[in-house]
Amino acid sequence: MTLVRTRIKTRANSRSTTRISSREDRIVNGIVYVACALVAVVCVFPLLFVVAASITPYGEVLRNGGYIVIPRAITFDAYRELLADPAIPRALSVTAFITVVGTALNMLLTTLMAYPLSRRDLPGRSAVLLIALFTTVFGAGMIPTYLIVKATGLLDTVWAMIVPGAVSVFNVLIMKTFFEGIPDELVDAARIDGAGELRILVQVILPLSVPVMLTLGLFYGVSHWNEFFQAILYVRDPDLQPLQVVVRNLLARSQATENADAVLPLVTVQMAAVVVAAIPMIAVYPFVQKHFQKGVLLGSVKG
Repeated sequence: MTLVRTRIKTRANSRSTTRISSREDRIVNGIVYVACALVAVVCVFPLLFVVAASITPYGEVLRNGGYIVIPRAITFDAYRELLADPAIPRALSVTAFITVVGTALNMLLTTLMAYPLSRRDLPGRSAVLLIALFTTVFGAGMIPTYLIVKATGLLDTVWAMIVPGAVSVFNVLIMKTFFEGIPDELVDAARIDGAGELRILVQVILPLSVPVMLTLGLFYGVSHWNEFFQAILYVRDPDLQPLQVVVRNLLARSQATENADAVLPLVTVQMAAVVVAAIPMIAVYPFVQKHFQKGVLLGSVKG
């Protein structure tokens, strides 16, 4: 009888503990949800404001105290005026070129460097890895890099925004770790069938590496699309300036220099320029986001 009472008391205590734990979990979950919602609002509100300001008549923006999120009237005059400026389409073409060509070159060189380093039987593998890691800690600096770009004739060309950053050691290490997660038996089987290293890479390794290829491709693509610093350093020709530099110049333009004959206020055109510069990467991100976990996660078997 005593044993039965003890068991009943133990079960009651267990249920009470479960209810308390469940209540605590709900409280913690609620705090996490509220925090995530606040972060989302902080991140999304500036974007909504910029988009709304770019498509709202400026008079309505002023009537709302300069801030508006949901416009009552919509006009695309700012985008028409922006795209009518020859500097914007020209900057878009330059940015598209360095994004497409630069990303392709980045992925080619990163793959060709990561695959040999992922093979444990590569002679001198440790020394090459050590040299690569050394460059991540000790950089040459701005002035020596500028002198190298100038000496190689890349100054004032679009290649000055592509070649100096052709390979990222960090991305090489991510891809190398991903390749190491692919079972060696697949490579050995391909070798037994007579495949060479290039054929193994193209027909065996790369088809299993779609997540890391898309993830690193997005990293490189976003970096090239937002190219600004190297363009300021190496490119002086206005016809070769990428979109971010042109947008920066537009945003820095003072209201005092605004054209008196302009139909639209400068602020509306500035907001439209920001939207044009940001939309392509925002549109691409959802298609690649699902591969991030498999593409970036290190130290596990993937594929």
